[in-house]
Amino acid sequence: MFCACPVVDPASAGPNTAVCEVCTGMPGTLPVINERAIEFALRAALALHCQVAPTSLFARKNYFYPDLPKGFQISQYEMPLAAGGWLEIEAPGGAKRVAIRRVHLEEDTGKLFHRAAASLVDFNRSGVPLLEVVSEPELFSIEEVKAYATALRTLLRYIGITSGDMEKGAIRFEANVSLRPAGSSALGTRTEIKNLNSFRSMLRALAYEMERHRALLAAGGRVAQETLRWNEARGLTYPERGKEEADDYRYFPEPDLPPLAIDSAWAERVRTSLPELPWARRSRFVTEYGLPAHAAAVLTTDRQIADFFEAALAAAPGAGPEKVAHWVTGEVFSLLNLAAIDIQDSRLSPEALAQIVALAGDGRLSVASAKEVLGEVFRTGEAPQTLVERRGLAQLSDREEIERRVDEVLAAHPAQVEQYLAGKPPIAEWLFGQVMRAAGGRANPAVVRAALSARLRALEESRRRP
Repeated sequence: MFCACPVVDPASAGPNTAVCEVCTGMPGTLPVINERAIEFALRAALALHCQVAPTSLFARKNYFYPDLPKGFQISQYEMPLAAGGWLEIEAPGGAKRVAIRRVHLEEDTGKLFHRAAASLVDFNRSGVPLLEVVSEPELFSIEEVKAYATALRTLLRYIGITSGDMEKGAIRFEANVSLRPAGSSALGTRTEIKNLNSFRSMLRALAYEMERHRALLAAGGRVAQETLRWNEARGLTYPERGKEEADDYRYFPEPDLPPLAIDSAWAERVRTSLPELPWARRSRFVTEYGLPAHAAAVLTTDRQIADFFEAALAAAPGAGPEKVAHWVTGEVFSLLNLAAIDIQDSRLSPEALAQIVALAGDGRLSVASAKEVLGEVFRTGEAPQTLVERRGLAQLSDREEIERRVDEVLAAHPAQVEQYLAGKPPIAEWLFGQVMRAAGGRANPAVVRAALSARLRALEESRRRP
């Protein structure tokens, strides 16, 4: 946030390999504001409908902890970058706007690793830009919290300021919990659960902490204002420290940084650069493409998926939005999940999917063959038409050829034909399967059914003639 150190992947970078004098708090060093981080923060603030402050101020937040090398954290408090926005969520009772209190910037701390005989600290993360989004206390159930957290993560990924990878710490949630008597407007004593790095952990931690508050209050006890950690393995929260108030941090303006003045023209350029936001895109997919609300929601959860869908639809205009959406949310999602990759990392292009959908739609490929082609294209990137021709997968739709195969099957199975004519209609399905098998699974099922029905009707009429 205040130096030139790169942000590195914690899973692959060696400890303390992306550090410098500034982010480790060496005496005599001076911070310099990262302009790109400010731009990213503006993108978030504007996407959340916040009012951007013409002037904001960085402050020193003073506290001691082993992963904080300076003994203070540079953050924003009294004069944040932006305030007063909202995020719309799909709550159980319908759409709901959750008010955003503030959006501000700060720097991250290092990371502690506790061993049997010692604690080790990695400062790679120290100084990494952090964007903090603080909501008002307007979430009244675990379901609303999940909807809010999901919508916020989706939005931040859409505007391109984070990968959203919670396992790598790209997003962390810190939940404040308080209970109040029914009918009361006064919030109870709150506890804060720090650094929740998965939706599962967050929801489990909230459920546990709400029940702990409830049981404590029912027994006549008092909730202590504390900062808590969540133990995923044991399924419980435990105290880390007493919850500080703002005065405990002794905030004062950072003397080595000037006030941050946001030029209105710059803010407007950032606003116009924002992509179509997920809720607007979801609504457009319903009105413009006629997609069901659920399909539109699934497709627009990830910007890359939504882009892929629209590109595939543009390349196959005759296929229809619902058919393309069905292939994306069905077979494509299945392949992505099995490969554990994102759509942009696969070898499947939107144009290739459009070709496969078109080949299946006009009968040149059976559904089974189309799925086979899709899987191969996904793995190799080979052009669908080339693959179809090389593997001889084109669907047989020639009526004369199919009628010949039907006649061969009927001639080869006289006993089954006799059973059908004797009043056993299910035998027709068995005969259909034999024709499909004889054609190597490549025959057009609709043409096969029509030809087989015609031949069986002719045999029935012939049997009825005197």
